[in-house]
Amino acid sequence: MQDADKGAPLALNGQDLRIGIVQARFNAEITAKLAESCIAELQALGVSERHIRHVTVPGALEVPLALDALAESDDFDALVALGCIIRGETYHFELVANESGAGVTRVSLDHHLPIANAILTVENEAQAWARAEEKGRDAARVAVEMANLLEDLS
Repeated sequence: MQDADKGAPLALNGQDLRIGIVQARFNAEITAKLAESCIAELQALGVSERHIRHVTVPGALEVPLALDALAESDDFDALVALGCIIRGETYHFELVANESGAGVTRVSLDHHLPIANAILTVENEAQAWARAEEKGRDAARVAVEMANLLEDLS
């Protein structure tokens, strides 16, 4: 989190937070790396393993529906979307990237629940691997920061 008056980062404290993670299985090795680094970072930030719910879905287009189901439960302070969309030769890349992103945003706004979107949209597998570990960690930090911010604002 940041202190709005000073612009200085505040400690990210995940203690007592409940975080849900939805991972797309398409490009499974890459999304598994995203999940591994996200979960490790959540735990490093103090989120208890028992307060992390990790579910998988077939692909990025299914992520928003699973996020919506988790959000409906009112059991979570924040959610994380994990996936990997690699550009191919057809328009399908744009469709999946745009619709999954719009769906994640819609769920967040409809439920007034922070969702860290770490669905990678890349040109090739090398770009995905170059980003997977760091983006997984970033998603954990975003989820914790935004959960704490919304708590402070309410």
